[in-house]
Amino acid sequence: MSSPKSRGDEARVNHQITSARVRLIDATGTMIGIVPVTEAIRKAEMSGLDLVEIVPGAEPPVCKVMDYGKYRYEVQKKAHEAKRKQKVILLKEIKLRPTIDKHDLEIKLRNATGFLEEGDKVKFSLKFRGREMAHKDLGMELIRRVEAALEGKSRIEVPARFEGSQIVLILAPAGK
Repeated sequence: MSSPKSRGDEARVNHQITSARVRLIDATGTMIGIVPVTEAIRKAEMSGLDLVEIVPGAEPPVCKVMDYGKYRYEVQKKAHEAKRKQKVILLKEIKLRPTIDKHDLEIKLRNATGFLEEGDKVKFSLKFRGREMAHKDLGMELIRRVEAALEGKSRIEVPARFEGSQIVLILAPAGK
């Protein structure tokens, strides 16, 4: 007995329904009750419609007398609408250096503010090279300035931490 999920979310129809008994709902939406599947199929054919298994996981499965083409259209329409409404959150990365100039930092903070307002997360990575590793405290100070500048517009998702030769900080948009 294969589940409908294994066939690409297709519901079983008429003679594809493998259960011996089903909980039947007629075309008007009235609950008929538990009947043998052969009788349910016969009632669907008499009304010129299909018997569609709408809740295969129930015991016994719930089937409804309806137009299968219309049912598939409605399911596709709901899936499309749900996909349209979902927001994809991106992780934007802004790279910094410990020797960044004040004006350059302001521009990067302005870009980060824009990303956060659009609903994206922002990852700040501050890369150290060579002898700069001896001054990790300056890097942490710079990251603290970034946190302070974006305090009202964001919340810290991953606090500043060292990952090899860089400091990483991830900020998410502030909740409404």
